[in-house]
Amino acid sequence: MSSNSSSSQYDTAEALHAHRVVLLALASLAELRESDTESHLIRVQNYVRLLAETLLGRAQYGDVLSTGYIETLVSTVPMYDMGTVGVPDKILLKPGRLSPEEVAIMRTHTTQGYEAIVRAEKTLGRTSPYLAVAKELTLSHQEKWNGKGYPQGLAGEAIPLSARIVALADVYDALISNKVYKDGISHDAAVKVIVSERGEHFAPDVVDAFMEVHTEFESIARRHADTDADMQQKIEYMANAIAEVATL
Repeated sequence: MSSNSSSSQYDTAEALHAHRVVLLALASLAELRESDTESHLIRVQNYVRLLAETLLGRAQYGDVLSTGYIETLVSTVPMYDMGTVGVPDKILLKPGRLSPEEVAIMRTHTTQGYEAIVRAEKTLGRTSPYLAVAKELTLSHQEKWNGKGYPQGLAGEAIPLSARIVALADVYDALISNKVYKDGISHDAAVKVIVSERGEHFAPDVVDAFMEVHTEFESIARRHADTDADMQQKIEYMANAIAEVATL
C-alpha cells in the first residue's frame, strides 16, 4: 500500500470521526436544554445497538437490518431529538403539566428536526442515504405502535424500524434517569412499564428483543450513568434558564 493511499484512508477515517464528534457535541447541547447530557445519548446509542443486534437475522427484518445498517442507525441516534432546539425554554423546562397549546408546540420538535435536515440537504444540493435514517428518527421517534403517537399518527409497521427501536430505548432511559425535578425508577419497574406497553406504545417484536437482553440494558445504564458533575450541570442550566425566562 502506498503512503498516499494510507494517508487518504487516514484522512477519510479522521474526517468521519470528526463529523461524529461534532454531531455528538451539537446533539448534547440540544439534550442539555431538556435537562439531559451526552451520557444520555451514549446510553441510548448502546441500547439501540443491543436491540438492533438482537433483531438481526430475524426473517421479517432481512430486507432492512444488516451490520452496515446498524452502524448507520447507531451513529445517527444523537440526532433524533435535535428538533428540541426549536422549543422555547419556558415549555421545554416546565416542571408541571403542559397546557394543550404547550403540548402542541412541544410536539413540533419532531417535524422541526426533520425539516432542518431536509432544508440542509436542499441547500447543499443532494440527499444522503446516511441521513435517510436520521430523518426517520427525528420525524417518527414519538410514533406509537397503536397509532396514537405523533406527528403523523402512524401505526404498526408503517413506523420505520429505526424509530420503533429508538422509541423503546429513549423511553427506557427516561424512566430510569434522574431529572432535576424527579428521580428515575428502578430497572425492574422500568421493565414492567415497557412490557405493559407491548403492542400499545411499542412494537411487540422490539419488546420481545428487549426482554431477551434487558439485564444488559441495566449494565449499560450503570456503566454510562450520569455523574455528580452531570447532575450539577443540569441543575445550573435549568436554574439559569428559568431565571432568564422569568425576566422576560
